[in-house]
Amino acid sequence: MILYGVKQGKYYNIDNFKQDLSDMEEKGFQRKIYINVTNKCNCACTFCLRNTKDMNEHNSLWLDRDTTAAEIIAAFEQYHWGNLEEVIFCGFGEPTMCMDVVIEAARYLKEKHPQIRTRMNTNGSGNRHNNRDITKELKGLIDTISISLNASDAKKYYEITRSRYGEEAYEDMLDFAVKCKQYIPNVVLTIVDCIGKEEIAACRQVCKERNLTLRIRPFES
Repeated sequence: MILYGVKQGKYYNIDNFKQDLSDMEEKGFQRKIYINVTNKCNCACTFCLRNTKDMNEHNSLWLDRDTTAAEIIAAFEQYHWGNLEEVIFCGFGEPTMCMDVVIEAARYLKEKHPQIRTRMNTNGSGNRHNNRDITKELKGLIDTISISLNASDAKKYYEITRSRYGEEAYEDMLDFAVKCKQYIPNVVLTIVDCIGKEEIAACRQVCKERNLTLRIRPFES
């Protein structure tokens, strides 16, 4: 499933909707479509839905292989997008592990549908994985980047994410977020609401020190 909508924690293939997507709100969806790029991830988070979600074949986010930009574009060209508000690069993997695909697909979206906002959900490892500063490459293509903060320090972060880059991944992620602010209009770091008041307060302080925006989101079981 390459393009999908989300409602109450469940994923729905885009072919559940009309060609002009005019029925999304009628069916209780926000006017947002998610793009499933890859299953690959450089973290193995303890809470990851990859390990807990049961899906049927029609609505599964599991991919046999990475999605190509050509496949994303071909899927988009089957629909009319006048009723859509936002497109999000997300899925069950880490999209920055397929940067060429993200950039090509995002460029197509901005050229064909400039009125639609674009977002990428990421663990913030993009610069480390790609061995270069990718943030400047997202300028003009991604309107919002949502980065999983997960914890208030490197030790806790590694215990939760089990990143292949070890505890160093925490500062890598924060550095990535700060660099993103130079090129992307909206940079948001996220935590879940179940981590406790003290940890939430500590995460607020981490963001305050770096002039970053924090969003507390509900935990999806």
